[in-house]
Amino acid sequence: MKDTLKHRGMRNKLADILSKKGIADLNVLNAIKTIPRHLFMDSSFEGHAYQDKAFPIAADQTISQPYTVAFQTELLQVKSNQKILEIGTGSGYQTAVLLHLKAKVYTIERQLELFKKTSLFFQKMGYRPKKAIFGDGYKGMPKEAPFDGIIVTAGAPEVPKPLMAQLKIGGKLVIPVGVNDQIMTLFVRKSEKEFEKKEFGSFRFVPLLENKN
Repeated sequence: MKDTLKHRGMRNKLADILSKKGIADLNVLNAIKTIPRHLFMDSSFEGHAYQDKAFPIAADQTISQPYTVAFQTELLQVKSNQKILEIGTGSGYQTAVLLHLKAKVYTIERQLELFKKTSLFFQKMGYRPKKAIFGDGYKGMPKEAPFDGIIVTAGAPEVPKPLMAQLKIGGKLVIPVGVNDQIMTLFVRKSEKEFEKKEFGSFRFVPLLENKN
């Protein structure tokens, strides 16, 4: 698949839709306009790539709805050169959005099939996260901590304590919390032990699974 003028026009329309839905961060909207979402999906979905919908990818996972990607990214308030940990690499689309915002991205994927596929795709497309690993997102990346921001792209029944611990003071954790439907939740670390919590309505994600071994 190629990236054509038609695709770019469809991306501009998608960004307009997201703007009307309340996404105000121009850098986030510019990322939506720039990143070729159709390349992150199976070619059979190419005609639908710029609809504001989630679609299936490998390993029974999904590429998130563009509005959800934009909403989570906007909550994170990413600044250039910040260290951002992504839990759930998935298709790599959210990773690409973070890289477009010039973040230093560390990303974890627990589905081996997806990890291999996305790693090859990153190489092919020239996307260069600081570190991409196959592992348990519940544990985060303690050796690389602390992080300016952590974004979780799967629904967590509870907030993993290791992720809270890996935030810098002033750092933000954006995580959908819940079992069937999730509440998008923002935690801001105010001190070693104090976190500010804000909730932003209901979303639906694939579940965040923990390796029990």
